Amino acid sequence: MEILEKPFSECTLSYLEDTFEIRPTRSMAELKSWLDADILLNDAEKRDILFFQDGLIDNVVHWNEQELALHFIGPLFSLAHFLGDDFKYNLFAERPISAVVPGFQNQNIRLFGKPDGLIASGYREPKMPYFAFQEYKKHKEPNGEPEGQCLAALLAGQVINQNTQQTMYGCVVAGQNWYFITLIGKNYCISPAYSALTDEVFFIFKALKSLKKIVKILTA
Repeated sequence: MEILEKPFSECTLSYLEDTFEIRPTRSMAELKSWLDADILLNDAEKRDILFFQDGLIDNVVHWNEQELALHFIGPLFSLAHFLGDDFKYNLFAERPISAVVPGFQNQNIRLFGKPDGLIASGYREPKMPYFAFQEYKKHKEPNGEPEGQCLAALLAGQVINQNTQQTMYGCVVAGQNWYFITLIGKNYCISPAYSALTDEVFFIFKALKSLKKIVKILTA
């Protein structure tokens, strides 16, 4: 059977819903559990977060994607320290992943691309992905639909992990706003926006620390 190819960059939510019969839900227990985890921040973390936020406040309007990632997103992920214990997992950037995902009417479609960020098992190379991240500059017209791109990576991750019932985690950053995503089976849920320009920046960082705890359990 012919295998069609579709890059993440061309995937929209509409395309993914029609082709793979996935459906959005307004709430999902796994998303709530992730974001509502009881996470404490120490004084040093709070100080660093406010330092990074100051730069975002002054520059978010004119930063491009690379500058946003370099000066704000990257430092937050580094502060959460996603270098895994015993080198079991790591945070990767623009590493290629692909998988043949079964679609509507027995279509086989290879989804492929390089997510802006990927947390996966493995140290030097990603193996089993657990989290995909996509960022774009909200003040300029993005190339493609970032929510669709992120979700396409999560669908590919399901196949790579050989477990469609394992929760896949994702995040889309649009300028100041962060949206968190979970995918289980054929259902996905996208959180409301959380603004990094407000006190919600602490919530965003807590979500990253909560994600680290989840990944540690998955790679134990």
